[in-house]
Amino acid sequence: MSQQQSPKTIYLADYQSPDYLVDSIDLHFELHETKTLVKSKLSIHKRASGSDTPPLRLNGEDLLLKQVAFNGKVLSYGEYDLDEESLILTNVPDSFELAIETEINPQANTVLSGLYLSGGNFCTQCEAEGFRRITYMIDQPDIMARYTTTIVADKTQYPVLLSNGNWCDGGELASNRHWAKWEDPFPKPTYLFALVAGDLARIEDQFITQSRRVVTLQIYVQPHNIDKCQHAMRSLKKAMRWDEEVYGREYDLDIFMIVAVDDFNMGAMENKGLNVFNSKYVLAKPETATDIDYEGIESVIAHEYFHNWSGNRVTCRDWFQLSLKEGFTVFRDQEFTADMTSRGVKRIKDVNILRTHQFREDASPIAHPVRPDSYVEIDNFYTVTVYNKGAEVVRMLYHLLGAEKFRKGTDCYFERHDGQAVTTDDFVKALEDANQVDLSQFRLWYSQAGTPELEINGTYHQTEKTYTLSVKQSCPSTPGQAQKQPFFIPLAMGLLDQQGQDMPLQLQGESTAISGSRVLSITAAEQNFIFQNISEPPTPSLLRGFSAPIKVKIDLSDEERYFLMKYDSDEFNRWDASQQVAVKIMLQLVEDYQQNRPLQVPDAFSKAYQEILTHATLDKVLITQALTLPSESYLGDFLEPIDPIAIHKVRRFMGETIAQRLSDVLEKIYHRLTDQGEYRIEQPAIKQRCLKNLCLSYLMELNREDIIKTCYQQFLESHNMTDVIAALVPLANTECAERETALTHFYQQWKNEPLVVDKWFAIQASSRLPGTLEQVKHLIQHEAFNLKNPNKVRAVISTFANNNQAQFHDLSGAGYEFVTEMILQLDSINAQISSRLVKVYTLWRKYDEQRQALLKQQLEKIANTPNLSKNVYEIVSKSLG
Repeated sequence: MSQQQSPKTIYLADYQSPDYLVDSIDLHFELHETKTLVKSKLSIHKRASGSDTPPLRLNGEDLLLKQVAFNGKVLSYGEYDLDEESLILTNVPDSFELAIETEINPQANTVLSGLYLSGGNFCTQCEAEGFRRITYMIDQPDIMARYTTTIVADKTQYPVLLSNGNWCDGGELASNRHWAKWEDPFPKPTYLFALVAGDLARIEDQFITQSRRVVTLQIYVQPHNIDKCQHAMRSLKKAMRWDEEVYGREYDLDIFMIVAVDDFNMGAMENKGLNVFNSKYVLAKPETATDIDYEGIESVIAHEYFHNWSGNRVTCRDWFQLSLKEGFTVFRDQEFTADMTSRGVKRIKDVNILRTHQFREDASPIAHPVRPDSYVEIDNFYTVTVYNKGAEVVRMLYHLLGAEKFRKGTDCYFERHDGQAVTTDDFVKALEDANQVDLSQFRLWYSQAGTPELEINGTYHQTEKTYTLSVKQSCPSTPGQAQKQPFFIPLAMGLLDQQGQDMPLQLQGESTAISGSRVLSITAAEQNFIFQNISEPPTPSLLRGFSAPIKVKIDLSDEERYFLMKYDSDEFNRWDASQQVAVKIMLQLVEDYQQNRPLQVPDAFSKAYQEILTHATLDKVLITQALTLPSESYLGDFLEPIDPIAIHKVRRFMGETIAQRLSDVLEKIYHRLTDQGEYRIEQPAIKQRCLKNLCLSYLMELNREDIIKTCYQQFLESHNMTDVIAALVPLANTECAERETALTHFYQQWKNEPLVVDKWFAIQASSRLPGTLEQVKHLIQHEAFNLKNPNKVRAVISTFANNNQAQFHDLSGAGYEFVTEMILQLDSINAQISSRLVKVYTLWRKYDEQRQALLKQQLEKIANTPNLSKNVYEIVSKSLG
């Protein structure tokens, strides 16, 4: 790679407190589509007084500098330095005012960072480093200032003018222009700045806080979407109440606003008082949104609202601390969703994300700790490690301390650091100080990368009536970390007697037994735990509730796994037992397929599935989760090398076998759960639809004409998107006349609903039928596709690359060539999106030699492309290194 393509690496060890602080910033925007003028007034002071006067370096990117004034005096070019990334002043006094004028082109801003146009509306995205694309500023999170923002725009085109904080003034101007002024009383970093201007409709409500303050709630959308906002508003009010009740956190401004935009790199953004959302996580009505969409909206609305305290009032000192706000807030939104839905099912879904995506990241060349040590481009570290594994780290702290002590610790954290930019160490220290505990070893979860592994052996001693668990912990090497110190691992566990009941647990040396589950503290490389008064050989139930983000290796028999599936009191472990049995069977089938041996699924497996399916009292969503086979990507983690074709064939064979053996039961349950009544967004109705549609997906594996007709009938006659999509997906995976008819009908009906069209795109991109790659190539030429829209890219290209393993990894290499072409096209448009897409290549060394060669060829092609973005450079260089 050329020197131009070898950007600087930034290290946590090099962090220094800023030389200058910004007390306040006054912003004035004259909005025009191609020439927006931004005037800023910064009140700045030196952090430490003294004779030493370091240069003042302000960050800037893609800006046209019009003027700089120092304490009212306009500076000539020789009185400051300017390069592509900075505005630099030397010999400045201890305190001063700096006025800067810049010009930007929002219409040309395809990277969707800074100020840009989306659907004819002005919008900002400043996390992580987008503010420097608006004006020159010390653009780092430990610079917290008070903001005043004045927006001037055409009144007809942009009647709504929004920014952070509270509205304080506004009025009419000449030439059909108008203005609005907003003041945010709370100091914030640049990444939380927001501005929106456009022709938007709104719904409005109120929330009365626990101290009886009235807060105005507003959701802004394009006028034609105004009928899709009520669920988002209900979700917001639920989140506000929950945060008061569970964490004692009350909202602090007079108004809370949400704006939905179509072009957005992320899910949403927690800007103080003005959250900007990808429309995917706001808009919903039964005809256009599925049950999964409804749950996703509730979760993301809550997540961004919770950031008001865990991220805004207390923020990150530097971007290495990203999990300080994201890991903590993901944990908070997970707990909120668990309280709103089903705790066991929510835990299963969260663990599935971790195992399927984060464990893979830990095993790849881009593995990094929850608190990274270095980065080239911070946008690359908005990862499942920082977010989801970060949440697991907080969850472990919650369970180690208990709910009451954890709340005591978070109260201390918020009170101690309100208005500050802090670190993950500060977070842990607050928990320690509030509860007089030592969490020194636990901190390794923040600094060590990789997925720890426990090898466990259980031995029953008949004469002594004891049961010994011998535990060894290890962690594979990761880039830059060959050796790991032992982690502090909380291992929740139980022992089941021969009737399936939890046994009392009493370790040697303890005077009393604990009923049900208990947590063992794994702190050394090797440990033994001896339980006494165990009257019969038990069945161990380990890692209950997935109490730590680890892998557990224990030699349980198939009979013991089936026993846990049937009797374990822990919902997560019942599900996990079914997954581990399925994994074992499928890995054997992969070997049989590779050796051209006949494939056979044990009768015991389908009988166990039937028992779960017909269970009278089990949660229907839990049944659905238990009967969903492990994903193809998860199965790949157990193979070296990964064989995507064999995995795909075996998973299909398993589905077909289950459908054949349980067809009568599946049909009976499907028809019993088919509800012709009005669609309801309530848990009983959601659970009923979930299990019904699982039954339909299995039945469609039979490829029977009568079932295809039933599926097509559900597609045509359903009045909610959940059931329509549940029918369209298997139709799109089946060679039948109804397939094309259904796909054509769906598009014609919903072509004016972009989010619904995204579903249509994704269903086709993930189809298992031959020729899907060619169909994907047609889809990117479709009238509804736009390479500049991240949602469209995710729906078509990312879906094909990530969710269509067999066809993406076809030995022709055509899938790789297509995705590389898309990565390179996207890199000049939106580097954030292209770098996320290039991550599909990071595990290239885990495939067979032929695929390795093809994948490496694509990585080298990308690496040798001139003017590669820092985002893509970082992922590719680490992958090849």
